[in-house]
Amino acid sequence: MVQKNRTAHFSRYITFTRDEWAQLRASTPMPLTEEDLVKLHGINEQVSLSEVDEIYLPLSRLLNLYVDATRNLYLASSRFLGHLEEKVPYIIGIAGSVAVGKSTTARIIQALLERWPSHPRVDLVTTDGFLYPNHVLEERGLMNRKGFPESYDVRSLIRFLADVKSGKPAVSAPVYSHLTYDIVPGEYKVVEHPDIVIVEGLNVLQTGGTTTTKPQLFVSDFFDFTIYVDAEEHQIKQWYIERFQKLRETAFRKRESYFQRYSLLSEEEAISTASHIWDTVNAVNLRENILPTRARAQLILTKGPHHAVQLARLRKL
Repeated sequence: MVQKNRTAHFSRYITFTRDEWAQLRASTPMPLTEEDLVKLHGINEQVSLSEVDEIYLPLSRLLNLYVDATRNLYLASSRFLGHLEEKVPYIIGIAGSVAVGKSTTARIIQALLERWPSHPRVDLVTTDGFLYPNHVLEERGLMNRKGFPESYDVRSLIRFLADVKSGKPAVSAPVYSHLTYDIVPGEYKVVEHPDIVIVEGLNVLQTGGTTTTKPQLFVSDFFDFTIYVDAEEHQIKQWYIERFQKLRETAFRKRESYFQRYSLLSEEEAISTASHIWDTVNAVNLRENILPTRARAQLILTKGPHHAVQLARLRKL
């Protein structure tokens, strides 16, 4: 059992080193193979089985305990009220910067959680599908602010989460294409009777400014557990540049790619362009909107080089 020093200083979090966190796996079996990981990691992330073993298996065990505890609380409440309502899905929110690896984190967590027998139906939804279509962003002068809070149809996202949380049998979410850089017309992801829903996005923990005295509803109000994937900004910038270079050699070369023009850049030009985009767009969004929400997360996973998690900070109950 991991023994933590709780008297050193006051904190809302218990901090675990990588080794301490890995001990919390206990006897949780490894359900993934190297072949599975190839399908799960991002374009510039090579997640190893040891990373899953030491970081994500303990996390899946923790989440499984939380899901079961929430289900028991729901059953106790139902007994008290004298009736049993529709099953309410457990919703996990995952936030973090562009290029920090939150999408890979979400996919690995989904793959692990759906292998637990008590909750086999695990859906993953990204908030990219709730971005306004490009023609709307262009009309509002927001194309250079894509990914910022104002570029999302927050009302539709909240309506989606409210429907999921209310136990509706089938709820649809719009689909976004990173290749065409736009919402796919007429295409939807349907979430049906899920046990768990993972919602991944840049600003899912944001509350925004209060402009009215009326109560406000936020995306995070629907979450049962929240995770923030963290790293030093200089490291995230490097990952962004590396990802841009790989996309220049792959997806950007496709005819239907919105960014096909970048495939013609030299390596030096690509690095310069990616660095400029990071400095003028993604870094601004990170500092102004994403990073300030980190302290709202129940679990903060802090990465070091090669996307390896070095610290885990779990909020005290």
